[in-house]
Amino acid sequence: MTDHRFTLTKEERLSWKRYIDLLFEKGQSFVAFPLRVIYLSVEQEMPAASSILISVSKKKFKRAVKRNKIKRQVREAYRLQKPELITHLKDRNKNLLIAFLYLDKEIHPHTTIEKAMRKTIALLKENIE
Repeated sequence: MTDHRFTLTKEERLSWKRYIDLLFEKGQSFVAFPLRVIYLSVEQEMPAASSILISVSKKKFKRAVKRNKIKRQVREAYRLQKPELITHLKDRNKNLLIAFLYLDKEIHPHTTIEKAMRKTIALLKENIE
């Protein structure tokens, strides 16, 4: 049995402005409703195999409580699906920058977001060869 740690460390959170700008400038995207996923494969060495950023529109959700709830749901769904993606990236010696943008105007149940995340991970694995 392989040892998968279902954690989300600080290194796995995308916070460096240069990488964020690069991601939005050169990244490719697709929609796995209710998420738009923007991703970019980077060659240089990074602290984590994949770094993520989660964004929820302030225009669609005025209350920070709701925005934070959605971010928590997306983070949790990613955290549980992550080991599959990480092993795929390590096998190919790649690093990935990912941004999850929440598109809908309403909060979806956790199962919907989890399903979207499964689709996202499958598409990312397919596109990163």
